[in-house]
Amino acid sequence: MAAPAARGAMALRTNIGRPVAFVRKIPWTAASSELREHFAQFGHVRKCTVPFDKETGFHKGMGWIHFSSEEELHNALQQENHVIDGVKCLKSPTLRAN
Repeated sequence: MAAPAARGAMALRTNIGRPVAFVRKIPWTAASSELREHFAQFGHVRKCTVPFDKETGFHKGMGWIHFSSEEELHNALQQENHVIDGVKCLKSPTLRAN
């Protein structure tokens, strides 16, 4: 069964002063390697973290993308639509970029 289309959000994590995007509503079929590959088109991805649920073995549907620079992060945030493993994720309307 295919994963249903879900709305997602990507937001800037501003409290640590690093270029990190928080992504949620990641389809359960997508691996961190697919996330890394998608966001690499906007710049160098230093780290991609997708936490897993120990009980189910599936990821929790959220993750963090660590970019090398603020410019690369802003490039990703300016993209209107992000499609990961066939599921379109949308930016949050309350997104703030510093």
